[in-house]
Amino acid sequence: MPSLSSLENNLAARLRPVLTNRWIAFIGLLALCSAYIQGPLTKILDFPGALAEMDHFGLHPAPLFAIGVIVFELLLSALILTGFYRWAAAIALAAFTLAATFLAFRFWEMPPGMDRAMATNGFFEHIGLAGAFLLVACYDLRERASAGRASQ
Repeated sequence: MPSLSSLENNLAARLRPVLTNRWIAFIGLLALCSAYIQGPLTKILDFPGALAEMDHFGLHPAPLFAIGVIVFELLLSALILTGFYRWAAAIALAAFTLAATFLAFRFWEMPPGMDRAMATNGFFEHIGLAGAFLLVACYDLRERASAGRASQ
């Protein structure tokens, strides 16, 4: 009977060519950045709504914050997708996501109930997004280090 580690190695060997394909990686990065592309586009198409969102979270002057968020999210998503300073953009989006999470999902201040449960879920989902961006930065830096060693 094969051991679990040999089964794992066999499965990994079969999946490696698919999951290490650059297009699969791009699709994964696009999925990770999708909220950071959709959100700004929604803000552009409904700028009064973007201003109301900034006001809701106490970010003033609202037009400056709205434009800043739009540019920030679109620019950093583009950097991640193109690979140009991917590690830096991923760290910046992780920090942004973490800050926005503590601003928008303050579940600990809410009374028990459905709204608190939904805010709790949103909070931890966004913590997961921040963690995913940190992993993107780690893997990008690791890949750059490996490529640097290989070219020496």
